[in-house]
Amino acid sequence: MTASIDAHVRLDTHPTHPSAVQAHLTGTQAHVASTALEAAGWSAAATGVLVLARIDHEEPYWAADAAQHLTAEGITVEITPRLQEAIDEEWTWPNYPMPWCTRNEIREVSDQAQKIHDDIRNGHLLIHAHAHDGHTTVAVGTYLHQGGKSVYLHGEDHLRQIADAFDSPAEALVAFENAHAAEMRPGPAPLTDTERAATAARSVFDVTTAKLEPSHPEPEAVPIYLADAGDHDALLGTFLDTHGEFEKWRTWSDETTHAIHESQTLRIERVHETQARETAWIVAAYETPVSDRMWHLTATSATPAPVLQNLLNHLADGDGWDTVIGVPVGERTVTTATQPLTEAGWKHTLTGHGIRWTSPDRQAGVRFDPLTAQAPQNPATWTIWAGPDPDRPKWAITASPHTPSSLLADLSESLAHETGTRQPQPGREHRTRLAASAPAAPAVTAGRPASRSR
Repeated sequence: MTASIDAHVRLDTHPTHPSAVQAHLTGTQAHVASTALEAAGWSAAATGVLVLARIDHEEPYWAADAAQHLTAEGITVEITPRLQEAIDEEWTWPNYPMPWCTRNEIREVSDQAQKIHDDIRNGHLLIHAHAHDGHTTVAVGTYLHQGGKSVYLHGEDHLRQIADAFDSPAEALVAFENAHAAEMRPGPAPLTDTERAATAARSVFDVTTAKLEPSHPEPEAVPIYLADAGDHDALLGTFLDTHGEFEKWRTWSDETTHAIHESQTLRIERVHETQARETAWIVAAYETPVSDRMWHLTATSATPAPVLQNLLNHLADGDGWDTVIGVPVGERTVTTATQPLTEAGWKHTLTGHGIRWTSPDRQAGVRFDPLTAQAPQNPATWTIWAGPDPDRPKWAITASPHTPSSLLADLSESLAHETGTRQPQPGREHRTRLAASAPAAPAVTAGRPASRSR
């Protein structure tokens, strides 16, 4: 007779993901159940909460399998009625490409695809390059265990398979390049909608089972230059997912990520883990892939997310990358770049450092320094900031002399007219009054996870 273990596992459907399952653990020996579930591919989402989120949407089946194994170990398992309904549901993949497979065989194919996905996610399978063969995504990678076996992968999500194996990474890469030289891109392919949904599900759980935290006040609408910085890494990830013309490159360390346009003449560098006033973004444009920089700009870590999103959107539009170099920055360029500020009533003054435009609430400004405009690579001919002054900014963007006036005008337009959101802080004085007609900044939303068909 199996000894009883003081652990209770309650299995239920996930609150936001259509097929994921969550496990709520209690008891003095709950760690025993947690260890068993994590070994079976479940992920810890909070204290006493684990989530099973797969790319084959077979979570209810594997939850039932886990329940059987836990029960056999002497752990008490409860399955909620709604999860039991999902376990009992009969469903099939629409237009499955291997119609001769039985339901169990389809599940076996999907489970092998899940293992490949997990090996990539957990760093056991290093992807060297990927491509699109006209029908689906293909990739080449090497297992960091299993004697360093290299593999050729074909397909996405629950259809990904190992199509070939090689004795060495060099052999695998040569074969992959011979087959996909024109479409070949370094590193893994961008995450699919299904993979992103599974990742999100692992970090979301039903807070009604946990200790309730004090409720947070609703974010307040503020001018865009006072908005919260948000998650810059998520912003870059969304940008790369939606703009295939930019390729993600990682350095040997995890400190920076590069997004490089397919023309190789526009490069975006994201520096991770920086302090609020330190440079977190560098954008540089080149006349050719091997020429000197035409212009560049930087942004600090506390730069509001909607400001950065507008900047990235302008770069993605491909408008105004080119600029005339070797020609002094003239009055026309300055007027074009700052006209939205002038029209919005920003105060225009001359200072010892040049020309300054200050917002009506005096909490943001733009400065042009004509003296530094004579040095093409000077990083701070233009300074955009929020805070007391450009020398003590809460955040700042700096730009070299030949930064396109259209880009600067877009930034000026957003500073003058757009809004964002900010989480209220206790004791914060509200000094800003917004125009009723000011448009709200667009929100970045994640794609919906794929749903199952009966």
